[in-house]
Amino acid sequence: MRELVYYVAVSLDGYIAGPQHQFDDFLVEGDHMEGINEEFADAIPTDIAAHLGIPQHGERFDTVLMGANTHAVGLPQMPSPYRHLEQVVFTHRDLPPGENLRVTAEDPVAVVRALKQRPGADIWLCGGGLLAAQLHGEIDRLVLKRQPLLFGGGIPLFAPGDFAPELWEHERTRTFESGVSLTEYARRR
Repeated sequence: MRELVYYVAVSLDGYIAGPQHQFDDFLVEGDHMEGINEEFADAIPTDIAAHLGIPQHGERFDTVLMGANTHAVGLPQMPSPYRHLEQVVFTHRDLPPGENLRVTAEDPVAVVRALKQRPGADIWLCGGGLLAAQLHGEIDRLVLKRQPLLFGGGIPLFAPGDFAPELWEHERTRTFESGVSLTEYARRR
């Protein structure tokens, strides 16, 4: 069965964006980029991957989920940032149409459960923290790109919600000279 994978960059203090929703302080240069881009090529925006000559085959992910604020990062230049994937944006807002882009106000849990029943590669939860909190019970795997950075506030990895503490199984950690570490956890079943 397909897994829902929350793959995201996060600061040392647990934020996926800073107090003004900024994320441009995350390191995008360094020895971590080659390894991460190779393994997670499907999570690079389509035009950027093409510019860098990175092939995208949909082997790791074939679907991406995001909230309206995460999707808005690329607007208006990129209304469909991940055209190589099926894109689902959860919002009540009207958004411009885009290739392979579905905008919905449906219950995220119901959508994810239906997606998991279909054949295909894993489903990437791109962000943000509010959507992650809504989907916390459906997330099968956490892949955290821990950055050597403190924001001191901002958008947390998971927005506050009504869920009990859970232990996850550590699968692997890879640390780079840049100070970035890639850590993967699987949900305990």
